[in-house]
Amino acid sequence: MRYDVVIIGSGFGGLACGSMLSQAGKHVLVLERQAQAGGSIQSYHRGHWWFDTGLHYVGGLAEGQKLRQVFDHLGLSDLPWHRLDAEGFDRVTIAGDTFPLAEGYDRFVDTLAAFFPKERQGLKQYTDMLRHVDDIYYGSVEALTIAGVNAYDYLTTTFHDPLLVNVLSGSAMKMELRRESLPLFTFAHGNSSYIQSSWRLRGHGNMIVKVLTDNIRSNGGEVICHAEVEELVEKEGKIVAARCSNGDTYEGELFISDIHPTVTLDLVKESQVLRKAFRLRMEHLENTFGMFTVSLVLKPAALPYFNHNKYIYPKANVWTFHEESDHVGGVMVSARVPDDGNYVEQIDLLTPMPWSWCQQWEATHLGQRGDDYRMMKEHLADECIALAETAIPGLSTMVCERFTSTSLTYRDYNSTPEGSAFGIRKDYRNPLMTMLSPRTPIANLLLTGQNLMLHGLEGVAMTAISTCMEILGADYLLNIIKEKNINP
Repeated sequence: MRYDVVIIGSGFGGLACGSMLSQAGKHVLVLERQAQAGGSIQSYHRGHWWFDTGLHYVGGLAEGQKLRQVFDHLGLSDLPWHRLDAEGFDRVTIAGDTFPLAEGYDRFVDTLAAFFPKERQGLKQYTDMLRHVDDIYYGSVEALTIAGVNAYDYLTTTFHDPLLVNVLSGSAMKMELRRESLPLFTFAHGNSSYIQSSWRLRGHGNMIVKVLTDNIRSNGGEVICHAEVEELVEKEGKIVAARCSNGDTYEGELFISDIHPTVTLDLVKESQVLRKAFRLRMEHLENTFGMFTVSLVLKPAALPYFNHNKYIYPKANVWTFHEESDHVGGVMVSARVPDDGNYVEQIDLLTPMPWSWCQQWEATHLGQRGDDYRMMKEHLADECIALAETAIPGLSTMVCERFTSTSLTYRDYNSTPEGSAFGIRKDYRNPLMTMLSPRTPIANLLLTGQNLMLHGLEGVAMTAISTCMEILGADYLLNIIKEKNINP
């Protein structure tokens, strides 16, 4: 059978593209190498407990906000979303002092100005910038202009108090903070939508996967798991088929890759179009660090539910702690919304994990890494819990089960080089090289996902729209995102 669109990889970007294109009448096939679809938004279970891999909270889901409009189109708005505390959806603790980040730009300013009264004007300038950058189309010239501004330089120029710079950056563990390279565009988009409104899913991420896969199938498409693509076959300058490791071959008019660009190009074994220089350019792009995650199951009625995320740092070194040692210097604490009652049942602790921390096991595979690897994970888990305990006294005594994952885990499940958590590293010094277009030199091969302009659920949603625009036309964006000042 021949398909209109064949999508390689079923992460959020691949499933979002598949859902949009199938709704538009395209005959879609999604191929996934693993046993279940979803990539980093899927959930896994241990016993009767379900744990999320990459989904912890999202921003901008209130009525009229940008992600809400996309989710309405995808059928995701009706899921049981739970709004976080407007007085402080994130709480940043630095050296024992806690600062709430409040919902709404004006309230955000007022709340932090109570701690930093001399910085009110700078906070107003900062939120005005966030409002502006949220209205910029992702592939526009203006987006690339802002992408050419260094985020750290902007913050340290706008604010006089270094502690405030750390506070504003403290909830940005959902991206890679690098003083020398992070674009302001990436930093701003990683924060702006959460200030508009922040939400957790009451339940696990597989609910998102089910809605999107059901959309594709109800529109006549297919999602096939255990289908690892080993070659994209090119003829006369176009991809004509995806050949899987089990021998199955799927033909298509168009192909979209939701996997890493380097991995994608490796699938094109022979090409009349792909030049060596382009392949080398992709190969030399750096990847962001991975994440170490500790998933905890707590004893019944041990900890009252807290309706916010906690970001905890022992020192005011938010931008550099992951570079300074091989110890845990910062941790994000995210509590699952309880199914019943008012007590936390599950908590995730996350901390950046540079590739160097697990590089000695890079030649190993899941379940075969040995005792040294297990001991490394246990040591890091102990450090994460100890740091979280500075904000949640007695946490270690509340734990009845714990599970860990590393950058290697993400690498093996998602085919992500170095287990990168946020895709290709963006660099303000060279935005055109590090912020990728959906297009490739092969006319009918497109890219999508977090490796292009932006990562995170909102960023990948907008990237998926950009990819679909290449197929359905520019007006498609305006039919979904109804902001008057979006200008594709």
